[in-house]
Amino acid sequence: MSPDASVPASTTPVHDYLSRQAPGATENYLVVPRSLAQSMPLRWQQVFVGLLADLHDAYGHLDWPEYRVVPSRWERLVDLDEEQLAGAGYVAELGPSGELEYRDADDQPVEAPETLQVLAPVADPLPDPSDGRVEPRPAAPL
Repeated sequence: MSPDASVPASTTPVHDYLSRQAPGATENYLVVPRSLAQSMPLRWQQVFVGLLADLHDAYGHLDWPEYRVVPSRWERLVDLDEEQLAGAGYVAELGPSGELEYRDADDQPVEAPETLQVLAPVADPLPDPSDGRVEPRPAAPL
């Protein structure tokens, strides 16, 4: 018996894989950048399209919303510009003492804003699909 045969296969492999830190995975969603998926080898794309078709066949009857994906990173609140603050649901204004005061979406003051990390919108560091093929990293040798 091989060592792998003694360990039962998981019945939740997608959950297991995405429960650890993985690029594009959150608690509720998995984002696959189109430019990178379209740059994968042909066989990979064929398998992926088949899997997507299976998913859409199985759940196409549900009322899917449109999704807006916003590239974001965890940043210190005090390092954000005005646009990022707004995107993260905060504002910064000069207070009566002339110092910056941060407020959240409920207009409540933020205590110790220099220690608060928030998910803030950033420029997308990944190529746009219209940029063409992105060369994948070579596979590790066997």
